[in-house]
Amino acid sequence: MTLELVVTEKERIADGVVRLTLRAPDGRPLPAWEPGAHVDLALPGDVVRQYSLCGRPGDPSAYQVAVLREAAGRGGSAYVHEELLAGHRIAVSEPRNHFALVDAKRYLFVAGGIGITPILPMIAEVAEAGREWRLVYGGRTRSSMAFTADLQAHAGRVTIQPQDEQGLLDLPKLLAEPQPDTAVYCCGPEPLLAAVERHCAGWPEDSLHVERFTPKEDDGPRTAFEVELAGTGRVLPVPADASILSVVEAAGVPVLSSCREGTCGTCETGVLGGVPDHRDSVLTEAERRDGDVMMICVSRSCGPRLVLDL
Repeated sequence: MTLELVVTEKERIADGVVRLTLRAPDGRPLPAWEPGAHVDLALPGDVVRQYSLCGRPGDPSAYQVAVLREAAGRGGSAYVHEELLAGHRIAVSEPRNHFALVDAKRYLFVAGGIGITPILPMIAEVAEAGREWRLVYGGRTRSSMAFTADLQAHAGRVTIQPQDEQGLLDLPKLLAEPQPDTAVYCCGPEPLLAAVERHCAGWPEDSLHVERFTPKEDDGPRTAFEVELAGTGRVLPVPADASILSVVEAAGVPVLSSCREGTCGTCETGVLGGVPDHRDSVLTEAERRDGDVMMICVSRSCGPRLVLDL
């Protein structure tokens, strides 16, 4: 379901970062959400962008998102920064969550730049629950790092490390010793995520949880295959140069989708037969092995046919 919300506040919270507060025009409560959730903002020109919710999950009166001005972006963040104003109305999806906070004895949060946004509600929840946690937060400069003032309330648990002052985060030292019963949550630019994944390779399985804003590089082979739609038995050919999503849509089958890059999880589809070739940036390694679901906007098939729950 899509919500029509009004921008009640727009404020600059760091260099190149603005925070939007979104409320229902009639003041009604908004759908509930949990730490790690994001929403889609529908922007002019059929542009849809996903942003992590960074407010208080227990507050039904408003959603808050923080938007980085992307110099090399495709226009979405530029519109938010330059044209979207308090009082404007905007279409917003209900919250979705593929970066949920798991139950753990302790937590290590690693954030880079705007990747702090989904981490903030997580910190609030684990702190309120009295869990053991630590945050290491890096950014280009101190002035570009959002929410540093809010994090001062957690002195002793938070390390803020601007690159121009102290260099890059020392991930080899931070992640050198695998820690049992510890969940590692990381969000930020791709080089940070890739480095954290490398250094967590020796940690217990499913210790690491990451969220990507941009898709992983897809350099896998692209071959043709078929998809069978379990609901009707219809079989559709998927050419090497087309996605499952585009083929299914062309056949007139309605499927929810958003990013079309394998990062948002909207097009998650059940797999009833065959082996998916997962190329998304959402599923965990355990979920990939199970093969019960796939993101049909980017993922493909390891064999000649997939049977999908469509």
